[in-house]
Amino acid sequence: MLSRSITPLHATALVVGIIVGASIFVQPTVISGAVPTVSGVYWVWITAGVLTLFGALIAAELASAYPHAGGVYVFLREAFSPAVRFLWGWAMFWTMHTGIIAVIAMVFARYMAFFIPVGDVGPRLLAIGAIVALTAVNYVGARQGSLVQTTLTLLKLGAVVAIIVVAFTLGHSAGVQPSTGLGLSTTPAQAFTFSKFLTAVAAGLFAFGGWHMVTYAAEETREPERTIPRALWLGVLIVTGCYVALNAAYFHVLTPAQIAGSTRVAADAADAVLGRGGAALMSAIVALSTFGALNGVILSGPRAYLAMARDGLLVSWAAAIHPRFRTPHRAILLQGAWAIVLVSTGTYRVLFTRVVYTEWIFFALMAAGLMRLRRRRGYSPAYRVWGYPVVPLVFIICSAYIVLNQIVTDPVESRTGLLLVGAGLPVYLLWLRKRTPSLPTAQHAD
Repeated sequence: MLSRSITPLHATALVVGIIVGASIFVQPTVISGAVPTVSGVYWVWITAGVLTLFGALIAAELASAYPHAGGVYVFLREAFSPAVRFLWGWAMFWTMHTGIIAVIAMVFARYMAFFIPVGDVGPRLLAIGAIVALTAVNYVGARQGSLVQTTLTLLKLGAVVAIIVVAFTLGHSAGVQPSTGLGLSTTPAQAFTFSKFLTAVAAGLFAFGGWHMVTYAAEETREPERTIPRALWLGVLIVTGCYVALNAAYFHVLTPAQIAGSTRVAADAADAVLGRGGAALMSAIVALSTFGALNGVILSGPRAYLAMARDGLLVSWAAAIHPRFRTPHRAILLQGAWAIVLVSTGTYRVLFTRVVYTEWIFFALMAAGLMRLRRRRGYSPAYRVWGYPVVPLVFIICSAYIVLNQIVTDPVESRTGLLLVGAGLPVYLLWLRKRTPSLPTAQHAD
């Protein structure tokens, strides 16, 4: 039996810590390049935050109804056929979740390399070392992993607040006035269009990635029916506030053109305030931020694999709970081992970039599943989404837009990603054929 050691503070820190990784320190460049007005940039971040909140509220209701290990996997299991949940778990393990671990670990390593001269191979070794260290922490207990997460998240938020305060108190104004942003373009030729705004929102949503992961650890959360909904909406609101304030700090010390043309906007902002010392400061902050996000992702994922193993959709060996630490230790090791393979071979770059957008297909299915479950007898969540059915419908439409936009803008890579996820279907059918006894299915009355 898993140990309920995750408190409300730990759960909120998990939400914030996973979302705030490295994206906010680079993603404003993409958004400023797409939206040529300062106020437009703010509206992008606010819109992305609201849509993320919609998804979080949907996940919150489902988590309050099914407070079990597995999160999205469990929600898809309850709402749809076993094949849908298997495809989510399949994509999670082979590409999406372990790919995120590999990507974040490499970003952490590259920023740490600013302080540790490690040569060409060194960053990869640093990334593997980070995965091993945090896998070990979470192996010995969710409590230990949660404490590390809370500590790192508090330090991360402190660093973000410090950036904002220093920018406004020590930085020289770049002359950008947010109140006049509707007439301020990053380049004279650019024009504000709704299509560009939607593209920018999609980019912003990726900076909010990971909001759903706290639901994976529901079985180890104290009073999950109440704790997880509160952690989700509070965490998303904190992150949205931080993102908007950070962008205000960037616009205070840099011009829109500088932001749109930057490859390291946070470092450029720090340099504008502190001179050359800004690079070292931002490297330290990004390393801290990514290390915290990495810990949260490593903590959450194995709970989905545990649920799969319990359902007979993964080797039963992975369903074991450590007799002393009360953690899904084998699932944790399985995840860590594959993430290390992805880092060692460098294949995570191709796999992750091609597949990451496909998780929005499952998010749309999760929202549709909520609407389906609402019509079932016996469905009694402790928390219900406000604004129903508008909230899930808007979220479904936005999720579909993200997927379709990716397919239209990059059809070759998108098809490859869909094929990688779809490859799980024949594997699932073969798995069912070999299993004895046959897979039990939950009976629901629509």
